[in-house]
Amino acid sequence: MSLQQTLHQLEIVTRGEGFTDLTPQLNTWITASGIKRGVVHLTALHTSCSLTINENADPRVLKDLAAYLKALVPEEGFRSISGQGERRSYLHDDEGPDDMPAHIRTALTCSTLSLSIERGRLLLGIWQAIYLWEHRRHGSHRRVAVHAIGEMNSHE
Repeated sequence: MSLQQTLHQLEIVTRGEGFTDLTPQLNTWITASGIKRGVVHLTALHTSCSLTINENADPRVLKDLAAYLKALVPEEGFRSISGQGERRSYLHDDEGPDDMPAHIRTALTCSTLSLSIERGRLLLGIWQAIYLWEHRRHGSHRRVAVHAIGEMNSHE
């Protein structure tokens, strides 16, 4: 048995804050790569979006998750975790008031994921999907590096 590897970049256009399900795109790419069993490593190539594995059946989960993170990292600035003291504005706002909060949200979440490939598809739980989580209000062109290593299909 020999291992093969392949590297690709997914191009994703977001419409602003929220989740984009990457699972179908990833499974299509994995199938086309010919890898039947292995590992795929994903890297979001930006500092204001992240990757997450989460619920794919009930959209309220994603709404609650987004609301929680926005409450944790408000756009207006922050104060001590104790809630005491004055609110401090962010110093970095070069691209608008959502700029620094997006960077913090990315730092608190994940910019990389590694997943197993089985039978030419992502090995996920029944209610799981892979999402690109956009933390900026405006739409963006995002890239995700996809690096797969594994055994090729038997006909390869």
